Amino acid sequence: MSSPGEIHPRITGWGKSLPSKVLTNFDLESMLDTTDEWIRTRTGIKERRIAGEGETTASLAARASLEAMKVAGLNAEELDLILLATSTGDALIPAGSASLQKALGAKRAGACDVNAACCGFMYGLSIAYQFVSAGTFKNVLVVGSEIYSRILDWKDRSTCVLFGDGAGAIIVQGSNKPLLKPYFVLGTEGEHAGLINAPNSANPAVKSSASPYLTMDGPKIFKLAVTWMVKSTEKAIEGAGLKNEQISLFIPHQANIRIIESAMNTLKMPKERIFINVDKYGNTASASIPIALCEAIEENRVKPGEYIALTAFGAGISWASAVIQWDPKI
Repeated sequence: MSSPGEIHPRITGWGKSLPSKVLTNFDLESMLDTTDEWIRTRTGIKERRIAGEGETTASLAARASLEAMKVAGLNAEELDLILLATSTGDALIPAGSASLQKALGAKRAGACDVNAACCGFMYGLSIAYQFVSAGTFKNVLVVGSEIYSRILDWKDRSTCVLFGDGAGAIIVQGSNKPLLKPYFVLGTEGEHAGLINAPNSANPAVKSSASPYLTMDGPKIFKLAVTWMVKSTEKAIEGAGLKNEQISLFIPHQANIRIIESAMNTLKMPKERIFINVDKYGNTASASIPIALCEAIEENRVKPGEYIALTAFGAGISWASAVIQWDPKI
């Protein structure tokens, strides 16, 4: 039961931004010892977007944010907090969120970055929900924005075929209108942190690293991803007081079709209730879930009153799942 005056946070705005350049599997055939069939059968990816000259993590984030603000009917001066989830920031200092705040003209908003790799948006979303629920802030912008193409070895087919660039943004606001209390599950298994690495050129300890690019242990990541996506999703659904069959749409992190299918089969989630767009964009890391959510809304896959499950897995090793009730009107 809701208490009088209780604040119920909800997503009221959404937007995405994708670079115009498309890199297909056939394009990669001319660059690598690979084929379209090899990539598709192992990953489900057909193409991905690549940031062009002049595009930055912050500029992609700004375009997605402006869309989300327009949907929510907010102007920049009304934003209280900006959370930019990214693991490919434009600089170590300042935080990309500061550049985003400037681009939006949101002078009164606090701003910070959230780095939990592919789980960054989910961590940011959980923070936004807590602040709005507590009444600390009214209008919070959460953005996932990544340009992985600039930290990839384009001669390494085990990594470069997997990732793409893009951004997705949402607005979280509160209302007295009753809504299911969202349930978040966040976790980290630091002993496996070395399974996915990207260099930090400012750290003398890694300047002489064997690889200046992102590296990962694919087979081990696959097993851990399936395990924790399943466990965290089950815990989130149970924590929300629901059952699997009550989830209308499941939006998983779009990393690899085999990971998604394996996790969904274990959860016994029917295909028609799973949203997939990995074929078009590849793994856009923290931007993956907000981009997918935007497209699900555009395709009328999400309706008011329905329950949605979101789950992600990434470097750290980190995982994050949530169950929310969809109702964008406050």
